[in-house]
Amino acid sequence: MFVLMLTAVALVAGLCVLAYTLAVYALPFMIAVEAARWAYTSGSGLIGAGVVGLVAGATAYGLLIALFMVVRTPLLRLAVALVVAAPAAIAGYALVHGIATQAVPSEVWRQVFSIVGGGFVGLSALIRLAADISPPSR
Repeated sequence: MFVLMLTAVALVAGLCVLAYTLAVYALPFMIAVEAARWAYTSGSGLIGAGVVGLVAGATAYGLLIALFMVVRTPLLRLAVALVVAAPAAIAGYALVHGIATQAVPSEVWRQVFSIVGGGFVGLSALIRLAADISPPSR
């Protein structure tokens, strides 16, 4: 029984990590999902749709990083950062709200936790975008 409880806790923790990671990379992930859906409905099959989705998501994330590196104007950099962070913040809000609905009885505190969680996920997306373009340390 104890092993089963530990396994359940480990699985829940793994799902939380997966959900957080998908929330941080919300824009490339949704582009990948939509590209895979389009490929599947056009008759490519499961493997072809998976490959198309993987390539589309990786390309979208690579283009966002390249655009963030190339653009030097602070206003345009902010726009690119918001394009990455806004979907991540919305996904983080929805993720925390879904969990808080089951755990927090007060609607006010549920909203507070959801807004703070969405802010943390959006900030994490910005930090990861900036970390991917930083030069390697010597």
